[in-house]
Amino acid sequence: MSHDNTNKGIIAKNDRKSQDNHPDITGSINVDGREYFINGWRKTRNSDGAPFYSLAVKPKAERAAEIRRDYDQRQGSYGQQPSDYDDQSDIPF
Repeated sequence: MSHDNTNKGIIAKNDRKSQDNHPDITGSINVDGREYFINGWRKTRNSDGAPFYSLAVKPKAERAAEIRRDYDQRQGSYGQQPSDYDDQSDIPF
């Protein structure tokens, strides 16, 4: 029996935070059957100094496309450059 995670999520402390602009908490959430990454940054309200979290979400499918695009760009910069030997149309076999 599978568990229905629709409209549920989880966040936890970001143990991989290495820079101040990285999120303090990270996780994932399902909204109406669509999966999102969620990030949060701890902030302090100016008016009374009370702490709060500023949140941002990104569709998981969008992030996967970004990763593929970045990978393809890196592969292109490390790949072989075209040369005169790439055209094999005159090879007799």
